[in-house]
Amino acid sequence: GGGGEREYAFEMAASGIRFGHGVLREVGQDALEMGAQRVCVMTDPGLVDFYPVQATLESLTKYGVSYELFSDVRVEPNDKSFKAAIDFARKGEFDLYIAVGGGSVIDTCKAANLYASHPPPPDPENGDDEKEYDFMYYVNPPIGKGMPPPGALAPIIAVPTTTGTGSETTGVAIFDLERFHCKTGIAHRRLKPTIGILDPICAYTMPFNVAAASSFDVLSHAIESYTALPFLQRARPSSPLMRPAYQGSNPIADHWCLKALEMVAEYMPRSVLDGDEEARGNMMLASAYAGIGFGNAGVQLPHAMSYPVAGMARSFQPDGYPQDHPIVPHGVSVIMNAPAVFRYTSSTDPERHRLIAKVLGATGEISDAASGHALADQLIALMQKMRIPDGLIGLGYDESDIDAFVEGALPQRRLLDLAPRPTGAAELAAIYRDSLRVYS
Repeated sequence: GGGGEREYAFEMAASGIRFGHGVLREVGQDALEMGAQRVCVMTDPGLVDFYPVQATLESLTKYGVSYELFSDVRVEPNDKSFKAAIDFARKGEFDLYIAVGGGSVIDTCKAANLYASHPPPPDPENGDDEKEYDFMYYVNPPIGKGMPPPGALAPIIAVPTTTGTGSETTGVAIFDLERFHCKTGIAHRRLKPTIGILDPICAYTMPFNVAAASSFDVLSHAIESYTALPFLQRARPSSPLMRPAYQGSNPIADHWCLKALEMVAEYMPRSVLDGDEEARGNMMLASAYAGIGFGNAGVQLPHAMSYPVAGMARSFQPDGYPQDHPIVPHGVSVIMNAPAVFRYTSSTDPERHRLIAKVLGATGEISDAASGHALADQLIALMQKMRIPDGLIGLGYDESDIDAFVEGALPQRRLLDLAPRPTGAAELAAIYRDSLRVYS
C-alpha cells in the first residue's frame, strides 16, 4: 500500500477441530445432527479401499445418512479436475460435503462447494467451455477476477489423511491452471471447512514420501508465517470485509506457529522415518496448529515460489504418488527454495530466524549475520534425512528454467506482498539460482 494509512488490527479465525484416535467413526452422527439429506463424500482413487473412506461410509450408513461418493480427485489438482468435481456437485444438489484426503481433496471439495452453492455468471468473453459459468470469477487476481462469494456455502467436514497441508483450517483452495503451467487459487474465509476431524488412524498408511512432503509443508507454513511481514506494516483495508485472511505475522498466529515448530522438531523424524503411530498423530496435530497460524498470518516466498516448480513438473515421479502423471509434491516444491529464502529474509528479523534455528536444533552462539544460514542449515540437514532430492536440479530442472519460474511466481502477489523484504523478478531469480543445488 503506497503512502496510505497502515493496518492497526488483526483477526483470528479458524475452523473447529476435533482430534482423537478413531474419532472419524462419529462423522455419521455429525451428518445426522446437521440435518444433512444428501451428502457428497469426496476423495481420491488411492484412498477408496482404506480406513479413512471406509470408516466414513460405514458411519454414514450406520446412521442412515444417504451419500454419493466422488473419488476422482486428482492429486495436485488442476482446473480440469476442479471442474469435474464442480459438475458432480452442481448435479447432486448436496447439503453437506465430507472431504477425505490430503490437501488436494480438501481443496477440490472447497471449490466444488463454492461453485455449486453460488454459480458465477457466464462470461461471454470466455470461449465455449465457460458458457455455463465463468470459472475465473472467484480465482485470485491478477490471474482471475477474485470476486468474494456472495453468501454462505454448504458445510464441509474435512478429514485429513496426511500429516500436512492444514487445509482443514483454512479458506484457501490451490490448483494448477494448466494453460499457464502454474498454480493459483481461490481464497476467502467462507471456504473454510466447518470442522476438521483429525483421526491419527487416517495417517498410519501414508507412504514414506507422502509423510515427508506433507511434514515439510507444515514446517514451512510455520516458518513462513512467523517470519512474514508484520501485520502493522500492511496497508489498512477499506472495510473490515476487505481485511485479508493472510494479514501478516501477528501475536496470535506467532504462538500457534512456534508451538507447531516445537512439535515438528520433536515428532517429524520419527513420524516419517519410523512410521511411528504416536508421532504421526502428533504431526497431524502440529499440522492443524500451523494451519491456524498460517491461516491468520499467511505464507510468503517459499509458497509463492513453489507454484511454478510444481506446475511445470516434467519427469519427476516419486514413489507413493499416482504414477499416471509427473508430479512434484507440494511440500517438496515448497521446501526446495526455503533454505535460500530464509538466508535472504533473515536480515529483516535476525532474532526470529535465530529462534527458529534453535527450536530446530541449532546450538551455540548465532550472530545476527549468521541467523539465516543457521536456519537454512537445519532445514538442509532435515531434507537430507528425509531423502529430498538435491535442489531444483534433482527435480529435473536446470538454469534455463529460472526465467519461467520467475514468471510463474510474480503473479502470486497475495503471497509476495507478505514477504518481509520487497521481492521482485531479480531477487526471485537469485533465490531460484541459489536453489538449483541444495546440498553442494
